[in-house]
Amino acid sequence: MTPAVEQVSILEARRHVARSERVTVLTGAGISTDSRIPDFRGPNGVWTKNPGSEKQATLQNYVADPEVRRRAWSNRLDSPIWSAEPNDGHRAIVHLERTGRLHLLITQNIDGLHHRAGSNPDRIVEIHGSVREVVCLECDYRAPMAVALARVRAGEADPECGDCGGVLKSATISFGQNLVHEDLVRAEAAAKACDLLLAVGSTLSVYPIAGVVPVARRSGAKVIIVNAEPTEMDALADTVVRGSISEVLPVLVGARALDRTSP
Repeated sequence: MTPAVEQVSILEARRHVARSERVTVLTGAGISTDSRIPDFRGPNGVWTKNPGSEKQATLQNYVADPEVRRRAWSNRLDSPIWSAEPNDGHRAIVHLERTGRLHLLITQNIDGLHHRAGSNPDRIVEIHGSVREVVCLECDYRAPMAVALARVRAGEADPECGDCGGVLKSATISFGQNLVHEDLVRAEAAAKACDLLLAVGSTLSVYPIAGVVPVARRSGAKVIIVNAEPTEMDALADTVVRGSISEVLPVLVGARALDRTSP
């Protein structure tokens, strides 16, 4: 898009947001890239650059292969998530919530930055779980991720569950692992109930959660897509906005004025 077209799109999207009363927001990895957390499927994504790393995110491989688990724990130690801070994109959604118009925030992200930014946990559905906790795959053990990482730093390359000896993993949803049914039901209900669906930083290629976009559209809601790259659902959107999410999103929700300076 040219700068002039981008500004028109921003103005149009901002009008849609201002007129809305029940906004459902769907966020993907793109909202956290300005917090220096790489996405997965973008041009510089983790899986784009290293397709083999996707193996660690597949439950069957993780459970069956101790070496996959050891690499996964080593990678968790060095994850940029631990030093990342929320950016203005995350804070823009907090601003939207404080205006009383946020119905639900559905996030595909596992980084916990929406919580850290100050979003109300009761209005967040972490559809793919959270890396900030660790769970046992064989019993009900759950603890902060920091507890498991401390064991790894102390020399346990593949820590077992202290309660039952089972396999530990992050409390994230891996490939081959079922999503939480209640979360899916809540997300679909929010898509049906909103008057605006705001999709931010997602390629909208991962199902079933990408399906909330056409659900909202069929239910009569406006759809705005904000992403650096084209998505698979741009044709469904009333408005598509390109650009840095941490710069654009605060403008859309009214947390920052639009810079009308001509390029």
